[in-house]
Amino acid sequence: MRLALLLHLLGVVVWVGGMFFAYMALRPAAAQLLQPPQRLTLWAGTFKRFFPWVWVSVGLIFASGTYLILTTGGFGAAPLYVDGMLLVGLVMAVIFLRIVFFPYRDLTRAVEGSDWQAAGAALAQIRTLVGVNLILGMLNIAVAMVGGLFA
Repeated sequence: MRLALLLHLLGVVVWVGGMFFAYMALRPAAAQLLQPPQRLTLWAGTFKRFFPWVWVSVGLIFASGTYLILTTGGFGAAPLYVDGMLLVGLVMAVIFLRIVFFPYRDLTRAVEGSDWQAAGAALAQIRTLVGVNLILGMLNIAVAMVGGLFA
């Protein structure tokens, strides 16, 4: 059980921590220091390296979370806050899928074609969706900590 919890937490750290770094540190620095061609190319390259880690993290989070639920009585016995965390996690995963299959795809195509206006529009969509996921991820962390106090 401790290994499952470790894998769960590592997945959360990589995914939510990566979003926090990208949104709060890399984004403002890139916007301040780089012109659109360099900035958009940087983002396309960053996502290309980060998204495989997110896929692994999402898999770890759901697999370990399911294991933890099943070994502590099953879904019917899980505390309400665990159900809430699962729901928020599912929403986050759907948002991630939306990012990967739509604006990220558009960003990479636009960068490859040097269409900086289209790349900028795609990045703006990604930024909004990552911002939503970052808030949801931090909310889920808070729910895990506070909910566990009352379980």
